[in-house]
Amino acid sequence: MLNVTVDEIQRDPLKYLRQVEAGETLVIVRANKAIAELRPISSSKQMRPFGLCTGEFIVPDDFDDPLPEDILSTFEGK
Repeated sequence: MLNVTVDEIQRDPLKYLRQVEAGETLVIVRANKAIAELRPISSSKQMRPFGLCTGEFIVPDDFDDPLPEDILSTFEGK
């Protein structure tokens, strides 16, 4: 983790962006107080496997049927 001032970043922003791209985390400081952290975005986010919960829920046959009048009225605020 590298501490850099706002002035240093303004002088050469690409230098610091390259360091972040290389995996470095930067702490931006002003008056010796940390105000922000700049770090690389982790791109190792894995997709959930397809069919992970197969068989845990069965969609009922009437799933897309119109709602009963009393429930529909409640949704519509009547």
